[in-house]
Amino acid sequence: MSLALPAFEPLSLALLALVIAAVLLDLALGDPAWLPHPVVGIGRVIARLERAWNHGPAADRRRRGRWLTVLVVGATWVLAWGVLAALSWVSPWLSAAVELVLLATTLASRGLADAARAVAEPLTRGDMAAARQALAMIVGRDTAELDESELARGAVETVAENTVDGITAPLFWALLGGAPLALAYKATNTLDSMVGYRSPRFEDFGRASARFDDAVNWLPARLTVLSLWLAACLIPGSRLPGVLATTRREAPHHPSPNAGWPEAMVANLMGVRLGGLNYYAGRPSPRATLGMPHERLTAGHIERAIMYMHGGWLAFLLLALPLVLLREWLI
Repeated sequence: MSLALPAFEPLSLALLALVIAAVLLDLALGDPAWLPHPVVGIGRVIARLERAWNHGPAADRRRRGRWLTVLVVGATWVLAWGVLAALSWVSPWLSAAVELVLLATTLASRGLADAARAVAEPLTRGDMAAARQALAMIVGRDTAELDESELARGAVETVAENTVDGITAPLFWALLGGAPLALAYKATNTLDSMVGYRSPRFEDFGRASARFDDAVNWLPARLTVLSLWLAACLIPGSRLPGVLATTRREAPHHPSPNAGWPEAMVANLMGVRLGGLNYYAGRPSPRATLGMPHERLTAGHIERAIMYMHGGWLAFLLLALPLVLLREWLI
């Protein structure tokens, strides 16, 4: 038997079926604590290399940062491909089962929804302390003084931004290259979250990681905006007129070249304002505002953002279906 994995070619019906099964598995189980998560191992490797390499002159740190990106992303792809190829020698079904589990670990629809609801539920019953603590688990901003509207804003922004990082971008790369490419994407995302900061420590060392993360998210972020808009066409109460043009105008004002797109779309669909002033360790960090404040943000908007998230990834897969069918027809 060859080391190739012919059952799951890019944009094939077999791969699409496997990706859909992975989505359903993630929705059912999320990230169970008993199951080792690949991102944890990737994070440990990044942390060890960062301690060993992030020192010396700026030029050296930039060079080592580029090697960090190449090494972590490349090794993740090679290791995942190698494991699946070796398992395919034993049994194609075993290889497919392991690939299904690996794909599910790259997705975060269940975890993202649960984390957002952990903010919404205490907020609904007026338990501000619990809502602030829950939000602090998923954002880096200060939460101790936030009121209901600001707490809801933090949760809605998290759901909107991570619809790309946690769901649609992994789906995009999975459809092109199965679990190995999806895991390579998660390695990229993990690099950005650990070293891709504009701070004295990471400004030089994390530059390559941050730029590569921006590059691999560029197309998925914009496809996600289209997917969210398509899903909103079926969600009552969505403010659809002019929302695509407004999103296109507002998104580039966000500090991230990609995060502003889903945030602007969700803000405009719901008629709320996202962005504004955040505080990090007591220091103010102003952000461009997105959307028009037709409604004051409340706990109810968090659940609505989750609805858009689920509609968005479903529409994303539906958009992929014609491409898969066209490929099958051409072959």
